[in-house]
Amino acid sequence: MGELLTLPGAAWVAGVLLVATRLAALLLMTPVLHAMPLPPTVRLLLVIGVSAVLALPLGTQTAAVADVAALFDAMLRELAIGATLGLGVLMAFAGFTLAGRLLDVQVGFGIAQVFDPVTRSQVPVLTSALSLAGVVLFFLANGHHALLRGVAWSLQRFPVGQPWSLQQAAGPVLQQAAGLFTLGFALAAPVVLSLLLMEFALGVLARNLPQANMLVLGIPVKVVVGLLALSLWAGSMGEVSSRIHGQLLAGWSAIFEGGR
Repeated sequence: MGELLTLPGAAWVAGVLLVATRLAALLLMTPVLHAMPLPPTVRLLLVIGVSAVLALPLGTQTAAVADVAALFDAMLRELAIGATLGLGVLMAFAGFTLAGRLLDVQVGFGIAQVFDPVTRSQVPVLTSALSLAGVVLFFLANGHHALLRGVAWSLQRFPVGQPWSLQQAAGPVLQQAAGLFTLGFALAAPVVLSLLLMEFALGVLARNLPQANMLVLGIPVKVVVGLLALSLWAGSMGEVSSRIHGQLLAGWSAIFEGGR
């Protein structure tokens, strides 16, 4: 089996396989392709095609992969790199999910479940809506172009088949996870504040009208106020969304610098 990797062009084929492993692990960890109903064959061809283009400048950089055992070991490293980069993208999209979960609990939509094609599970209404909105904003901001540039940059910083430090890359990932909660709450903060003021108003009303059933009255009022506040705040979500995408790029930059 080792003689196969010494044939002409075998280094390029090995490079395509390693790049495809990194790219596939990255895309499996992100909801970018999951949000689109693409057949598995199309996704496989897309990964192989992009990997073949990215592997063209590699030349003979994968010539050190001399046998199948070394190739398998290199594939495991590429899988770890792709999963680490994909985790950064996943946490960026999780900021929208966190905001949706918070709003569903406050508005009262937590009892309503719909099918989310991104996670393939039953999720509340606003969580599903904000998750899909995050994917739409990602493409509108040319995030898919930045994603491909990040993959190409990772090939320069971490050449295929070469060792890299997972321990040093863990710090930036944890830092990005910590910032996720701040940005997720900032995405829903104005709506939560409006609902809090409405709760105070309902408390004053219940104090002065004890005969009123606040449970029956409060649920529709919270739904109306929450949706109204969300519709007014939707036009200003772009700035927070840009910060979330900027945190993704900053996290990748820290991983590239710290994982050397």
